[in-house]
Amino acid sequence: MHRLIRAVPLMVFSVANLAAQAPAAGSPSAGTGPLVEFEMMTWPEVKAAIEGGKTTALVYTGGTEQRGPQNVNGGHTLMGKATVRATALTLGNAIALPVLPYTPNEANAALPGTIGLTTELLSAILERIAQQAIKTGFTNVVIMGDHGGGQPNAYVVVARKLDSVYAPEGKHVYFCDQVYKTANAAFDDYLKSQNMPVSSHAGIPDTSEMLYLGLDLGWVRPDQIPTAVQDREHPNGIQGDARPSTKELGRKIFDMKVDYAVKQIQSMVGQK
Repeated sequence: MHRLIRAVPLMVFSVANLAAQAPAAGSPSAGTGPLVEFEMMTWPEVKAAIEGGKTTALVYTGGTEQRGPQNVNGGHTLMGKATVRATALTLGNAIALPVLPYTPNEANAALPGTIGLTTELLSAILERIAQQAIKTGFTNVVIMGDHGGGQPNAYVVVARKLDSVYAPEGKHVYFCDQVYKTANAAFDDYLKSQNMPVSSHAGIPDTSEMLYLGLDLGWVRPDQIPTAVQDREHPNGIQGDARPSTKELGRKIFDMKVDYAVKQIQSMVGQK
């Protein structure tokens, strides 16, 4: 995971109270509460939701990628499902489409946890999904993701291309980059302010968020965390130091991602 690190202001808007509303996929309570996940709805429920004002479709990409010896390979997708559900709940006018589990990456037999697409394939998939969402009845489609592969190029190109096609009909396709780039940069700034190490892959952000969202679901191997640090002589998939990871830090990065996503989406949709 490669992230742009730059100074950004921390946001005061919090979604901490969504932890109970937005359980991780697979948890016993994941099917309770408001229906905002397309895959968990029936077609009459989708139709009624759109007619009732839920006209924004959130297209979120995850990824299947090794995350060091301490985190499961589906981390991007698992975190993505929780993030996009919380985002949809907070927006109130959105439905989360199924999270795409593959994004641009390359398999590696030495660290066999990654299955990736090419950028061209991702672009074609995103374009088709967005077109289908609009055909289904959504008037706004927001493309966003948990993995850096393809961002921003594939996402930006698809969003601009389709928006130019559908805008005359009053329908729009957007790319929400702040859920990934800006939120991660803000969290890096927070870590620096606490004299904690910044990581680019399988470090504190990834491991902490997975601890917060899925420790009880088996997303993290706690016994591996005490040694979860980059090993340059014997690469283990970690770029940085994950040892200081905590559930509290995970809640902070999760809240930041949802905060930034919600505010950016509201700004974009409100402009039209």
